[in-house]
Amino acid sequence: MIAVLRGEVAVRRTDHVVILCESVGYRAAVSAETLRHVPAVGEQVTLHAHLIVRDDALVLFGFHSEQERDLFLMLLSVQAVGPKVALAVLSGGPVRELIAALAAGDAARFQAVPGIGKRTAERIIVELREKVVVTSDGRAGPGTPIVARRGSGPRALARDGLLELGYAPGEAEELLRDAEGDSAEELIAHALRVARAG
Repeated sequence: MIAVLRGEVAVRRTDHVVILCESVGYRAAVSAETLRHVPAVGEQVTLHAHLIVRDDALVLFGFHSEQERDLFLMLLSVQAVGPKVALAVLSGGPVRELIAALAAGDAARFQAVPGIGKRTAERIIVELREKVVVTSDGRAGPGTPIVARRGSGPRALARDGLLELGYAPGEAEELLRDAEGDSAEELIAHALRVARAG
């Protein structure tokens, strides 16, 4: 498995780079976010890498950080998300912002990515929010449920409660939009009344 590429930038395009490592050029597909960190042709660079083996090709992907690679692999675990769509998601901003969007259940952020509809966006949030953790350095990793530094008030707790009850992120947001209450319990009760009335 190719895990790291270190060498001279030989080619720098909008969707890939070629890195010369000991006279061998490795072509790696990259996100727009990684490309921002790749220096000009002739400069030295280090990229974290992931190799996907297909019947007809070996496809190499390059990442500015381990965190970006980790999130890429997690995105690939979601049904209907392939490498091209995962790279498009990563092109949407820094890893820290994408994880914050997961924590906030911001399906619209993911729907804005070409190739992702409402159902896939909601699936990404539901499947990945329990697989990543946000640390002070913004690292994404498997294991601990996500820790949100912001949005841990009653409304966020109520939203999490509705998700536990089986509501989709979009439904939970809609039910809580006009909800009134000082505690998560009151907000959930209000949301459930709205759901029954609807």
